[in-house]
Amino acid sequence: MGFIGDFFNLIFLGPVINVLVLILQGLLSLNIPGALGFSIIILTVLIRFLVWPFMASQIKATKKMADLKPHLSALKEKHKNDKQALAQAQMALYKEHGVNPMGGCLPAIIQIPIFFALYQAIINILPGAGGHIDKINNLLYFPQLKLPSTLDPNFFGLNLGVKPSEFGKYGLFLLLIPLITALLTFIQSKMALPKPVGHYPSDSPKEAKEKEGLEESMGQVQSQMVFLMPLMFGYLVFTFPIGLAFYWNVYTILGIVQQHRVSGWGGMTDLAVRIKNLKLGAPFRSKI
Repeated sequence: MGFIGDFFNLIFLGPVINVLVLILQGLLSLNIPGALGFSIIILTVLIRFLVWPFMASQIKATKKMADLKPHLSALKEKHKNDKQALAQAQMALYKEHGVNPMGGCLPAIIQIPIFFALYQAIINILPGAGGHIDKINNLLYFPQLKLPSTLDPNFFGLNLGVKPSEFGKYGLFLLLIPLITALLTFIQSKMALPKPVGHYPSDSPKEAKEKEGLEESMGQVQSQMVFLMPLMFGYLVFTFPIGLAFYWNVYTILGIVQQHRVSGWGGMTDLAVRIKNLKLGAPFRSKI
């Protein structure tokens, strides 16, 4: 397998698999129906809270960078013919506002092996999804935790090893799963954007120009991230076993909650206000 594979199994995959199996065996001992599905959900929640501080750091760093966007645009215009002066001005701006340009990247890098380990653990434990129970059992710390060769894949009528792409065989309702994934991903991606730029009669020509530049850059980000990511993850869930969709959707829901707690509704502000006013029976107002 090699040093890298052994290191990954020892530090990441082994612990994740042992926690997953420990949860599963505990639920099975209590005769809880849908134990496999609940164990995936519980493990996902635990992993999400484990990386919560890293995600909070990433969200804060991303928000700070978005807030500095008008200033960065002004610096690019001011030093458009001098790259060295532009770089120095940008670093001075980051230092002044206490922003680390790599602050949004490092937390994401730290999480990658954890996510991959969680994916490997789930895919290997799902019956009918190409999983290998032997691989799971070989990484367990205690022989008492070893799993039988077959597990019950049902979770309240859903076979966790079935893929939504097999809707022709198992029913059209399976298509709801990637649609839910796409919707949740859209909400989280939209929230990650800055609040809509407000235009006011009191804006100076300079402020109006900066806001126009910010709106233009935000429009490019929206087209690339807000719409492409939901389509991409919706398609991936369409081709993956339902058990993995459970993991991703629960993880995304918790991500939406954290995003709201750390930085509010962000780019979803206008829509959130619309929904709130509809509930209250009040007309929509652009200002909050």
